[in-house]
Amino acid sequence: MSALFNFQSLLLVILLLICTCTYVQTQTRLLDRNKTGIMSIFWKLARIGERLSPYVSLACIVMGISLLLPENRK
Repeated sequence: MSALFNFQSLLLVILLLICTCTYVQTQTRLLDRNKTGIMSIFWKLARIGERLSPYVSLACIVMGISLLLPENRK
């Protein structure tokens, strides 16, 4: 199923984008020059990761635990 139609997968993709953009921002200042245009989305995701890092890390832990637990679907 596509990540756009499954809410848990959509949240996972957003969390992975935030974490990846934040990591790239801390290792290289590659995203600083892309504050406008379509590439500004990645700069904004890196800002979210920098400013809300405790909440993002907590969300990553909760998402990881929810993916490891078995689902009870019939």
